Amino acid sequence: MYFDDLHVGFVFETESRSLSEDEIIAFASEYDAQPFHIDRDAAAQSIYGGIIASGFQTMLVAFRLTLESGVWNEASMGSPGMRDVQWRHPVRPGDALRVRAEVVGSTPSSSRPDRGRTEIRYDVLNQSGDVVMCYTATHILKRKPAE
Repeated sequence: MYFDDLHVGFVFETESRSLSEDEIIAFASEYDAQPFHIDRDAAAQSIYGGIIASGFQTMLVAFRLTLESGVWNEASMGSPGMRDVQWRHPVRPGDALRVRAEVVGSTPSSSRPDRGRTEIRYDVLNQSGDVVMCYTATHILKRKPAE
């Protein structure tokens, strides 16, 4: 889909993906080596009562699910950033994550007519429907080619 297809209010959802404890520990060992992500005993004694995923791993899984949905891939020209990143609930081993996305802003470029900026609000949900993470990203998307 192109910029022109993604009007404000457009909603899409992704498939789901579960994270194993081994995946959580491996990711965190490399990128976010806090005890509640990598050490079973320390995690059990933490406020979380067990291993939880890094918020960054949650974000990357959500991004991968979004890419796999294929909604805006063909039109993507990158992103200038995101805002309002919130981690609301811990992600635990076995949780099945999926993404619900809604277009909340759409602005055609005034200087480059071949593109526009699309703002999408992403909610990352677990198998119970709890929002475990949310963020808003701005995407620079190609306009539909002239036919």
